[in-house]
Amino acid sequence: ANGHRVMTVAPRYDQYKDAWDTGVAIEVKVGYITEKVRFFHCYKRGVDRVFIDHPMFLEKVWGKTGSKIYGPTTGTDYEDNQLRFSMLCQAALEAPRILNLNSCEYFSGPYGEDVVFIANDWHTALLPCYLKSMYKSKGMYETAKVAYCIHNIAYQGRFSFSDFSLLNLPDAFRSSFDFIDG
Repeated sequence: ANGHRVMTVAPRYDQYKDAWDTGVAIEVKVGYITEKVRFFHCYKRGVDRVFIDHPMFLEKVWGKTGSKIYGPTTGTDYEDNQLRFSMLCQAALEAPRILNLNSCEYFSGPYGEDVVFIANDWHTALLPCYLKSMYKSKGMYETAKVAYCIHNIAYQGRFSFSDFSLLNLPDAFRSSFDFIDG
């Protein structure tokens, strides 16, 4: 309403009847392997809504999990959550640069690199780390900013420190994830 171009990025947990396959796919490093993700898109109420498509997201709503997208029981994470949300963060960083969206009469083409990312809760907490280590260090997204919002502090996405290497971040970031309860 204020003339800003706005995009949301979320996992594709369902079919989202209005979303269409953009035909754009990228590869992201997830743990020790490279995974291919696709982008789905719809335009609603002045917002480009982008969905990251990969079986790691869809399998949490179909079949045996019974629509439990974060864990098998309340307060318990799936073992692959850090990998799934690493994938989400990496794909979210690519979306403004590569998606050629012409949804609105006022804007067309990719968003570009002069953007503000709003990361919400632990699921997107890796986004500023990847922004700094993978993009800004290479002269990309030089003016991009991040606002980090905590919606529910009770859920913190804590994982074994021994799995840090699966995040594909430089060792210098390791101390950023050191946390002592108390």
